[in-house]
Amino acid sequence: MAVAGALLLLTTAVLLSLAVGSRSLPVSVVWDALLHDDGSTARAVVWDVRVPRTLAGVAAGAALGVAGALIQALTRNPLADPGLLGVNAGAAAGVVLAVTALGLTSLWASVWFALLGAVVAGTLVHSLASGGRGGATPERLALSGAVIAAVFTGVSQTAMLLDAQTLDQLRFWSVGSLARADDATLRTLAPFVAVGLALALALVRPLNALALGDDSARALGAHVSRTRGVGLLAVTLLCGAATAAVGPLVFVGLAVPHMARMIAGADQRWTLPLSMLLAPALLLYADVLGRIVVRPDELDAGVVTAVIGAPVFIALVRHRRTVGA
Repeated sequence: MAVAGALLLLTTAVLLSLAVGSRSLPVSVVWDALLHDDGSTARAVVWDVRVPRTLAGVAAGAALGVAGALIQALTRNPLADPGLLGVNAGAAAGVVLAVTALGLTSLWASVWFALLGAVVAGTLVHSLASGGRGGATPERLALSGAVIAAVFTGVSQTAMLLDAQTLDQLRFWSVGSLARADDATLRTLAPFVAVGLALALALVRPLNALALGDDSARALGAHVSRTRGVGLLAVTLLCGAATAAVGPLVFVGLAVPHMARMIAGADQRWTLPLSMLLAPALLLYADVLGRIVVRPDELDAGVVTAVIGAPVFIALVRHRRTVGA
């Protein structure tokens, strides 16, 4: 029932994304453009702009939602997400440095440098958090992630400010936007997201065991190190690809897994699939809202998700303090 409801939300979001835009088109015209190739301007708008944009939102949203659920499960920290742990910032820095230092502007190159940046950021966060007594506790991971994210964000912003041409190329991407997605974006994004999602869904049982603690997980037959290694690989693929394609979107990976657990509990067999459906729905609703509120201009989806996500994050922190008191 929960999956059916999430699927309905996603379907509605997809239909709205196809029907609503900064350019006003009647629903009947949009529907006709989807079904018939009449060479009209409306068909070009729908198939060349809205369809790739919508599908990119579905792929990127699913990637970020599942990556957030994975990181929260692997760290046993409900306040963790790829953005808070520096992975998105590392991926973004990889893209920016590829453009500024090497002049590589193709999306294919951006994906690989985003993956490299995500790996470097994740490695630094884990190394920094593991130092000292007690190892990589959830609190240390969060603090280390905040530090590394700030460093990589500073690197990205400095590189863009020193190169006006790069700043002009990446200014919309840097805040997270679906507006520039096209067929090439989908062809590049899809393989990485597909592999990352497959790896994530293959981990549902060992992740449930890991929630009981490392010793209990081993007693239940789970391979803890392999589970964490495969999980981090999946997070890197998902975040790197999504960030390269649509920019460093924030809060999607934080809020959606909480929604999934509120609906279906902590069982990863439900949390991951629900996150995979709810996250793209949230991203597409944010994108549609951004097209409406400042029409005929547009507000980038990353701005809308940040506005929505900030109070959600504050509420989560306050809830954890209340529970821990």
